Parts: sequence; C-alpha cells; structure tokens
Amino acid sequence: MEILKKKNPYERSPTLDTVLMVEKVIEEYSGEFGKTELWKKLPKKVMWQTYLVILDYLITINKIVIDREGKIGYIWNPKLAKLVKNMKKY
Repeated sequence: MEILKKKNPYERSPTLDTVLMVEKVIEEYSGEFGKTELWKKLPKKVMWQTYLVILDYLITINKIVIDREGKIGYIWNPKLAKLVKNMKKY
C-alpha cells in the first residue's frame, strides 16, 4: 500500500532575516534588475524556490511590483505609512 505524502505548505518558508535581506537588496536596486539578476545580487545564497516565495509575499503586501519588462521595483513608502499611522481619527 502506497502512503500518500501531503505537500507541506511551509516547505519553502523563509526566515525573517532572509525576507529582510531580499527586501533590502530590492530597495537598493529598485527598477534596475529582473528576478534572476536580482537573485544573483543577494549577499547570501537563497534557494530559488524560497526566493520566489519571498517575492510573492512582498508583492502581496504591496512592497514591490514587477513591471512589463520584468524589472522589480520597490514601492513601499515608510514615511507615508508613518504619516498615515500618526493621523488622528475623527
């Protein structure tokens, strides 16, 4: 009898340090490189699948975008976010 293995949805879950490292590199090179070129610029090696999970996460939370040419841009604006956070609700 064959035992079916369930795929672990957390198989490629990156650590917070890895997510922050990728985010920092994307911010530094915003709009200059596509996925592969940016992946090669990372200071530490990251598995490709894990890297793609991080990109999907950053797209989902609206920190990055990928343009028609495939270049990755950093769109998060921490100053604006802080301003909105500090606004009083009436």
